[in-house]
Amino acid sequence: MYQPGLKGVVAVETELCKIDGENGILTYRGMEIQSVVQNYTFEETAFFLLHGIIPSHEELEEFRAKLKKYRDLPITVQHIIDQLPTEQTMMDVLRTAISSVTPQQGNNLENAIQLIAVMPTIIAYRYRQSRKLVFMKPNNNLNHVENFMYMLTGDVNATHVKMLEAYLIMTMEHGLNASTFAARVTISTQSDPISAITSAIGTMKGPLYGGAPSGVIDLLYEIGTKENICEIIHKKLENKERIMGFGHRVYKTVDPRAEALKAIILKLKNIPEWIELALETEIQTINILKEYKPNQKLYTNVEYYAAAIMKSLNIDPELFTAIFSSSRVVGWSAHVIEQTKNNTIFRPAAKYIGN
Repeated sequence: MYQPGLKGVVAVETELCKIDGENGILTYRGMEIQSVVQNYTFEETAFFLLHGIIPSHEELEEFRAKLKKYRDLPITVQHIIDQLPTEQTMMDVLRTAISSVTPQQGNNLENAIQLIAVMPTIIAYRYRQSRKLVFMKPNNNLNHVENFMYMLTGDVNATHVKMLEAYLIMTMEHGLNASTFAARVTISTQSDPISAITSAIGTMKGPLYGGAPSGVIDLLYEIGTKENICEIIHKKLENKERIMGFGHRVYKTVDPRAEALKAIILKLKNIPEWIELALETEIQTINILKEYKPNQKLYTNVEYYAAAIMKSLNIDPELFTAIFSSSRVVGWSAHVIEQTKNNTIFRPAAKYIGN
């Protein structure tokens, strides 16, 4: 049968992630995402996805040590970044830089750790270079997320780290999406993991897929204050405009990732004003959508709270998709490892419709 885009076609079996769109459930290796975010760190979650078990204290310390080992930007990669045109986007730079990383031959797990560790350094180096700021070299006294924040901003704010870590855990893995499929197709040819992740980054770059959630920020900027929410949302609906950050292709109820992010936010001692506006906008918009579109189940998606968090952290919108990729590389790598354990090269057929 011909299925455009292979939609609905089951191509792999996986133990990594289950998405139940009807009931709004997302699990990593059988554990619901809410539990993962609330109970585990970035490093613990990455280890869990890569190995299939929660690490012991000794295993976790060894994993952290390996991540720190690969944080530094290889001089060859730095030289390549320095030569790239200034007009290239961050995703262009990330794709090219990752493709130039020397793979650890015959060790998919070591390659995974290498890429997870160095990707934040690449992003921070290019970002600060483009802003004519001094590059903040990796600080091995900090954990993965703290170090990422430090390299980007020169500061480590505990509240900001908590929000960013929740987002990064939430976006590590999401089934056989377009970028993950690209990675599995590439590795299925017995290519190397660096090539597979480069394929995934190229796919993530596409505006139909991994585009930054800047539309949500534009919406919240337009609203400005809580008093304007009702008027602006009504106006947009009357003009048949899309309300950015609401609705999802897979989830027909609440996006569990959005709910998990919100739960983390609500536990913060001091909730930023931008987040307060986002929380109130969500409440009022959902109520209005129920009136306007009673037959459609439209709730906030992960991009909504991702945008709110990124804005609260003062992270430049040009970094959104790259930061997303820096977490999703964990899922990509886990799929690469899984694919090689029971590999069949992907070779779908094409239906000829020419003369």
